Amino acid sequence: MKKALTLDIGGTKIYNTIINEKGEIISTIEKHSTPKTFEGIKSVFQEIIAKYEDEVDIIAFSTCGAVNKTNDKILGSTGNIAKGYPNMDFKSLSKKPVFVENDANCAAWAEHIIGASKNKAYSVMLTLGTGVGGGIILDNKLYKGKSGAAGEMHFKMTRENERNCTCGSWGCFEAYASGTGLKKTAEELSKNSEITTYDVIDGLKNKDQLMTKIFNRWQEDILNGIIGLSNIFDPDVVVLSGSMAEFVDTDYLTKRVNEEIVTSPTKVVKAEAGNYSGMIGAGLLALGVVE
Repeated sequence: MKKALTLDIGGTKIYNTIINEKGEIISTIEKHSTPKTFEGIKSVFQEIIAKYEDEVDIIAFSTCGAVNKTNDKILGSTGNIAKGYPNMDFKSLSKKPVFVENDANCAAWAEHIIGASKNKAYSVMLTLGTGVGGGIILDNKLYKGKSGAAGEMHFKMTRENERNCTCGSWGCFEAYASGTGLKKTAEELSKNSEITTYDVIDGLKNKDQLMTKIFNRWQEDILNGIIGLSNIFDPDVVVLSGSMAEFVDTDYLTKRVNEEIVTSPTKVVKAEAGNYSGMIGAGLLALGVVE
């Protein structure tokens, strides 16, 4: 059975492990702090690859940032990692084949193969964390768009320039549906700049009226985004992953979405592939192309 060394690269942590063709994690998961410099990140990559490349058939990267259609280069700045990281020459890092894909796309693929959207030909996955990531599966294929950057969740939610987004624009879905968006909603409704997302979740659990109102407003923003995505892509299922997805009421969202969409009924569910879905998906995608 073929194996892939997979690395998951984020702004603060780098993980690595080995994945087989079934999507199983078959070695220890190692964690490294993400260095602050380009050379530091490259050095960590080289150290990991030198240690394991003789044991595997391909090296797979699940990374922050959009990735091109040939799966070997990051497109543009990622904003949350060292300057120059998008210039990384991934292919030069190993004597084995190297495969690179966006982390949300990788997670969406893991859900498609072994998780919540398994056996579903059409799905959209949203990763609700500090920001919002996205992955789209159409006809059992990862949809990349003309350049590779499809799935970025930066469509407009409002004409009002009231919230700036990490992409540099205003009023994007990410600025409302993310954990950062929840904090902003909390600040607006409570008139308290010190309020945190933890305060909101704790208040929700304790049935605090204001915190419940804040949470419901945030969940409505997620709902509106899902309605739009469902009308465009007509998915079998919308999968929610990430740290903030834990608190969302998927039964409520499913009911409301199906009341408003003009396409066929869909379902909103929580992810099942686990915390390391990015590495799993990267490994599965890479092993699908290795000879």
